[in-house]
Amino acid sequence: MGLSRRQLLQSSVGVGAILLIAGCSTGTESSGPARRGGTLRVGALGTPARIERDPHANLSNDSDFLLASLVYDALTVPGRDPNVAPRLATRWEPDPARRRWTFTLADGATFHDGTPVTSDDVVWSMRRLRTVAGASKMPVAAEDISADGPNRVVFTVPEPNTQLPLLLRLMTFTVKKDTTDFTKAIGTGPFRLESYQGGNARLVRNERWHGPAPLLDAIEITMFDSVTALGNAVLGGQIDLASNVGAIAGRTAEGRGDLQVVRRADDTMLGVAMRTSDGPFADVKVRTAVRLGVDRKALVNQVHSGYGTVANDILGTADPQYDKTIAQRTRDIERAKTLLREANFDTGRSYPLVTKAEAPGEVESAKVIATQLSEIGIRLDVLTQESNAFYDQTWLKAPFYTVSWGTNDSTLFFASKLLTSGSNRNETDFKDAAFDAATAKALAAQSDSEYAQACREVQQIEHERGGYLVWGMADGIDIASAKVHDLPTLGGFARVQLERAWLAE
Repeated sequence: MGLSRRQLLQSSVGVGAILLIAGCSTGTESSGPARRGGTLRVGALGTPARIERDPHANLSNDSDFLLASLVYDALTVPGRDPNVAPRLATRWEPDPARRRWTFTLADGATFHDGTPVTSDDVVWSMRRLRTVAGASKMPVAAEDISADGPNRVVFTVPEPNTQLPLLLRLMTFTVKKDTTDFTKAIGTGPFRLESYQGGNARLVRNERWHGPAPLLDAIEITMFDSVTALGNAVLGGQIDLASNVGAIAGRTAEGRGDLQVVRRADDTMLGVAMRTSDGPFADVKVRTAVRLGVDRKALVNQVHSGYGTVANDILGTADPQYDKTIAQRTRDIERAKTLLREANFDTGRSYPLVTKAEAPGEVESAKVIATQLSEIGIRLDVLTQESNAFYDQTWLKAPFYTVSWGTNDSTLFFASKLLTSGSNRNETDFKDAAFDAATAKALAAQSDSEYAQACREVQQIEHERGGYLVWGMADGIDIASAKVHDLPTLGGFARVQLERAWLAE
């Protein structure tokens, strides 16, 4: 339930431009010339009860999302700088108001059965996505998606939005118009389905793909129902790549010459939401004290086993616009105590810190934070809720609770979705006129410089008086055979972009 409320944040940010697929490098370093051929055996998490073949439905299994991302093309995909890259759409252009966006489809794009992709296929697919998955996956109303000739699609939004190319990442899979049976998985992607059984699949190279020809002959996807089973499979050599297998397996694999640990920085944020409108954390001095009271490096080491980096209370660390000139907060116990006294904070009582076992390390992070903040006089009772109860009873309501977000998204994306006054996902109930104005300015920016300046204003306000404690970022951890090269290294669901991977002999 909680995941479905937040899946809109599996997208990213950037500015409209003409981008070339060949210009996007997101993989591990290769050694020597790339080699064509071979079959990559990939393990990914999933459970049989949640298997989903419809690419527009909620793909909660990693294995299903990996399959869909290789068989179908999204309009755009994650990139590094900017952090949106072309896929089925090779260019996009807004009107001056940043409300009407025109996307041009790749020349020569065809479905796996040889039929050409048309704008009618894309329009039908995007309207279906809006109907099946809702606004979280398709942020444009169905009636505002239209064709403009055979290879151009127009999206019209009610308000200016520089983010649209990035909101159309990943889930915007195109299928043939009027498709009702998805078992054959006829897509446009770099690989086509050869066989499928119970969540496991064999994909073979699509020789007609419109992008750079994949090097692998095939990819075999095996579904594992636990991180332990997935880790054991790659450690034992049954698979070549364990996708998103976590820090424990990463530590086990370190130092083995036959394996490599792929760290995808800025993969997941664990933090705390502090309610800013009322309650014990409404005073900005109290929120600043909380931020000064934690030991960020210790949290990264304890919660993420060192596979992560310290963060600075701003969401969107993977954004090229992330402002690294803002001074990094460090622990200052005496200053934190002074701020609590100035705010007349009641240190004679305890306060609940509500958490849930959703993201790896989330419950542990709450316990470590409670221990650390006790040193500045804030006593916390850690309360662990089941995920559904958390989203029904705590999320958007409680004064103090843990949150987790996937990343490779923009600072502006998070600002507009989580921190503006009008957001229905305002986790900290943050209402700040200057923040709203800076966000609106960035969404309607007419130039790169105007966009960059507005993004800096957004981040400065968030850092100074926002409601988040963002103490660190977790790396995504994949384990691969040493013979696998050019694997994705971007955070979030960029891990499914395996079309450039290759195998050494």
